[in-house]
Amino acid sequence: MFGLTFEKLLLIGLIAVLVVGPDRLPAAAAGFARFVRALRDFANGAKSRVQEELGPDYDDIDWKKLDPRQYDPRRIIREALLEDSSTSSPSAADKPPVRASGSSVSGSSVSAAARNVSAATPFDGEST
Repeated sequence: MFGLTFEKLLLIGLIAVLVVGPDRLPAAAAGFARFVRALRDFANGAKSRVQEELGPDYDDIDWKKLDPRQYDPRRIIREALLEDSSTSSPSAADKPPVRASGSSVSGSSVSAAARNVSAATPFDGEST
């Protein structure tokens, strides 16, 4: 619980004895116990009130689905792309050309591609 080991608890107790003093330590420990008990009662009261307000549907809620940590945008996009590629398989003509990673495109192939695009598609209302 909270990463507290026996050694850490012993150190906290030793510091409490030095700061509070051995004479007032029992009263401080009793006050701390009352505070923890009141905090636990408050949390249980809030939980029971939520159950009363929501009714029997409260038990049917799947809280894991409402966890915002599960909504990783990278995972959502990856799943959507995989879903699209599995539902429709475009023909080879529809697929964009694939470049090997790390390879560069030469200037001549870029200019040739640009000429083909400019010749095939009119710009600013011009017709070919």
